[in-house]
Amino acid sequence: MNYKNLNECIVDLEKNGQLVRVTEEVDPNLEMAAIHLKVFEKNGPALFFENIKGTKYKAVSNLFGTIVRSKFMFRDTFTKVQKMVELRNNPIAALKSPFKFASTGIAAINALPKKSSFSSAGFKEVTISDLPLIKHWPMDGGAFVTLPQVYSEDCDKPGVMNANLGMYRIQLNGNNYELNKEIGLHYQLHRGIGIHQTKTNKKNLPLKVSIFIGGPPSHSLAAVMPLPEGISELTFAGAIGGRRFRYAYVDGFCISLDADFVITGEVYPNENKPEGPFGDHLGYYSLTHEFPLMRVHKVFAKENGIWPFTVVGRPPQEDTAFGALIHEISGSAIPNEIPGVKEVHAVDAAGVHPLLLAVGSERYTPYLKNKRPAELLTQANRILGTGQLSLAKFLFITGSDTDEIDTHNVRAFFKYMFERIDLKRDLHFYTKTTIDTLDYSGDGVNEGSKLVVAAYGNKIRDLSNVLPPSIKSSAFISHPVMMMDGVIGLMLNEFSTYENAKSEIQKLSDYIIQNKNEFNGIVQIVIYNDFKFEINPSNLNDYVWITYTRSNPSHDIYGVEESVENKHWGCNGPMIIDARKKPHHAPELKILPETEKSIERFFKKGASLEKWA
Repeated sequence: MNYKNLNECIVDLEKNGQLVRVTEEVDPNLEMAAIHLKVFEKNGPALFFENIKGTKYKAVSNLFGTIVRSKFMFRDTFTKVQKMVELRNNPIAALKSPFKFASTGIAAINALPKKSSFSSAGFKEVTISDLPLIKHWPMDGGAFVTLPQVYSEDCDKPGVMNANLGMYRIQLNGNNYELNKEIGLHYQLHRGIGIHQTKTNKKNLPLKVSIFIGGPPSHSLAAVMPLPEGISELTFAGAIGGRRFRYAYVDGFCISLDADFVITGEVYPNENKPEGPFGDHLGYYSLTHEFPLMRVHKVFAKENGIWPFTVVGRPPQEDTAFGALIHEISGSAIPNEIPGVKEVHAVDAAGVHPLLLAVGSERYTPYLKNKRPAELLTQANRILGTGQLSLAKFLFITGSDTDEIDTHNVRAFFKYMFERIDLKRDLHFYTKTTIDTLDYSGDGVNEGSKLVVAAYGNKIRDLSNVLPPSIKSSAFISHPVMMMDGVIGLMLNEFSTYENAKSEIQKLSDYIIQNKNEFNGIVQIVIYNDFKFEINPSNLNDYVWITYTRSNPSHDIYGVEESVENKHWGCNGPMIIDARKKPHHAPELKILPETEKSIERFFKKGASLEKWA
């Protein structure tokens, strides 16, 4: 279906049993988000909220809640766009298989944005306070737009073909924003809008920003699509939506004519205000920090406008399906952008940026019998210097002479790595560098460290899958668990200071040395607290979430018999990761018990969501 608007999508999903209407009045303060989370957890349908307290507008969530539903919405264009991406990555393929790529011409025509009349779009001017002001988590600083399409232009090269369309969260009220006049604009590192604001700041000019909410789902997907710099997201929106992106200009601001709502405003140089907290996709709160202030110019809404939203939290959530969809569309791009790299997987269960798994190539020294990482290190540097991949905190990379390694089989990938890793040689730290804005494991906002683990060659050990016998009787260790082959999780005291942590982990190291034979086949030990693991053969989510979101490599990685040789760190025994909560960490996201109780009415017998109780 080539939807003209969001309502057509809703009708289509409902007709095909993939959307449920919530007819009872619902409170946008915490209730809507809690309902969404409960239904998403059950792999449920999209939700159409018809009666929202405090606003006349309706809202929809969970549109992208499953990869099946996401592909269903783009069923008429998905294959064509995949072919377009393949053609871009490998132009010679068109010469070899001309009929396979014949349909890409039609998709390319739809990629061209179309300028139209604003007066025919049916917009009316409203205020911020008229909109659905949805607060998602108890500690959130206010109501947020969670599926915005934030549009900005290059002041040196104005126009839609050089514009940036990104999904950056928008805070509509709360803190000390002046209601209806000011909103918060949060964007992170490596975002196109930052380049645009840098240019206007140098000229001491305000950056004109338009925020589109709603419209065909292709517009939301375009806003998160990692396109190469210089390619407008509006072209992708047209191609995947099967309909040209329609726009007009009003008071110098670009307006998406198919959107349900549009907020226009200006961001002035060096004008910031506190934004947040916000419950984010790592499963913790993003705390309050200074971010750009957007002065509201005008707010437009369609008479029957529908407000799309999502809820992020500890992964996997709806944005997981976004990622899966993007991977299916553009998965072939990585080998062409980074020579020698066969595959990169940003592990969603770890919050995406904290953990990357990669398969590369080793072609430098095929004549040597002793295989060791060489070209893999070059490829690791390329990965960490590429777009949003550069935000990665842990990068595990290996190589294979065959195609046997699959980064999406996380358990098998780690097993392959841990069977081959040389703990004296294969750990490479980057200290005092930039990490994801949302990651509070480091020294400050955007500040932390990285670890590249590059392992290659023949298997050097068999991994153990049983706990050492003496560990259960140890006086200072509690709740030991085999997280996976070669990896033990255990609890020590609550974290207090790094000085105390060093003493505690030295005691642990001494214990391991004394019982060395029992730890053969153990490569990694994770220290955790305040968490009940649910480890089973099909679920590694607890391991990757706790281990890689709560640790800062330079500060929290230790090793048994660790040493530094010519500034290179290594160890003889298992590496130890201190993934305990630290005082500077952000709080976890938790639904209030009273909110859980208040939404029970939607799931009782005869209610809209009875099936999803």
